[in-house]
Amino acid sequence: MNPPQKATEISPSRTPSGFEVSRSILLVLCLFFLAARSLAALPLAGTPLDEGYRDMYNLRFADAHLKFQQWTKIHPEDPMGPVSDAAAWLFSEFERLKIIDVQLFANQDRFDSRGRLTPDENVRRSFEDRLNQASSLADAALQKNPRDARALYVKTLVNGMRSDYALMIDKKDLAALNYSKQASALSKQALAVDPHMYDAYLASGVENYMLSLKFAPVRWLLNLTGASTSREEGIRLLKITAAQGHYLAPFAHMMLAVAALRENRPQEARAILIDLKRQFPQNALYDRQLALIP
Repeated sequence: MNPPQKATEISPSRTPSGFEVSRSILLVLCLFFLAARSLAALPLAGTPLDEGYRDMYNLRFADAHLKFQQWTKIHPEDPMGPVSDAAAWLFSEFERLKIIDVQLFANQDRFDSRGRLTPDENVRRSFEDRLNQASSLADAALQKNPRDARALYVKTLVNGMRSDYALMIDKKDLAALNYSKQASALSKQALAVDPHMYDAYLASGVENYMLSLKFAPVRWLLNLTGASTSREEGIRLLKITAAQGHYLAPFAHMMLAVAALRENRPQEARAILIDLKRQFPQNALYDRQLALIP
């Protein structure tokens, strides 16, 4: 199976407009933790790692931790075990704080006006411990093989999740931007090694689609930094990940739901959420989101 990536790279020092646009890219990274499995994607079953993600998406966090720790014991050199366990800690904190809201991600004004939250410090420590463990294992793998796509992905996810925590919980936008920049470079390295890592196409899909929503002068400035701002290309790449990805195929579907809401197609978004709810009936998040769609 191929691991997912996420990426975008915009310098926070360019202009105030560039800074604000970068925040809009970062917010969609958090939708990873709202994901569930699509019928078009490979099922999350067969290994403790896959089953741990299934438990996590069903909000069974204790079971997810057990599965991820089991995977780590069986594969002590694989950084996917601890980085996945970190994801379970982050997702559980997002659920406790009721952070995840499709309508929030679809409405930039609501996102910008969100309040600062009070994190659980025990969860934060466990989250950081797992990220540090995953990063160390990935570094060891890269010392043996600098072209290890799985290790490059894990480093991408470590930085991406730190960006998510900084942005969504701590509201430290500059720190979030710096982590996102590191994740972007690592994601591109992983794709250069393995262009069939279909989950990785999501990064460019998110970048293109979200930046395409900005005003023309802002898009022009972003293009000067090397950013991609094509709506059509963004949707195309999201569909590739949705159809052929593994862990991030559901994330791609959720991004397509956000796109549908932003483009005034609520019934399309509703259909996606209904399918996710059918796949994961124990996940009450989908009921909450469906209730918000007219």
